[in-house]
Amino acid sequence: MAGFAVGDGDFLLDGRPVRLLSGALHYFRVHEEQWGHRLAMLRAMGLGCVETYVPWNLHEPAQGRFVDVGALGRFLDEVAAAGMRALVRPGPYICAEWENGGLPHWVTGPLGRRVRTGDAEFLGHVERWFRRLLPQVVARQVDRGGPVVMVQAENEYGSYGSDAVYLRRVVELLHACGVTVPLFTSDGPEDHMLTGGSVPGVLATAKLRVGCA
Repeated sequence: MAGFAVGDGDFLLDGRPVRLLSGALHYFRVHEEQWGHRLAMLRAMGLGCVETYVPWNLHEPAQGRFVDVGALGRFLDEVAAAGMRALVRPGPYICAEWENGGLPHWVTGPLGRRVRTGDAEFLGHVERWFRRLLPQVVARQVDRGGPVVMVQAENEYGSYGSDAVYLRRVVELLHACGVTVPLFTSDGPEDHMLTGGSVPGVLATAKLRVGCA
């Protein structure tokens, strides 16, 4: 099976440098029957990789009631069929201009400001969610013959807080649930954002926004 790694100056696929040209396609915003068509459009643009968020509140609208968690796996299978690679961004917070940033109301309502911190109750909810969701990702990692080459830990956390214990726990949970491909964080380009949202040993990336005058 192929192996994917973050090298000193390149991404490496089976030890050879590879460039990832990726575009966003959120499976939950596109009808399933249109996934293949949208992926073909990405390929026609010259992209070989696709990234998607995963909205927790869509798949667990009430505590313990899960709705079609397998949709992510089916989407990743479509990605593989299209001959593309995938970046998965499971959060738990995703922003994505999505209601409550993807966090379920039954979590944020009772916990308030304790969400996205090292609070034991919040992390307990995250762990239960990850253990239900991540088998969809783990089985489709590149080292198992699938398309997933990287997984994101949290999302733009440096714009929200600086709880290093929380971020490290998210990373540990991803690993404990079987994620073996490289992890990455993604934050705004300001120093305090990158510092607050980064985890030692995890690839830190920056999101750059280009505006129009």
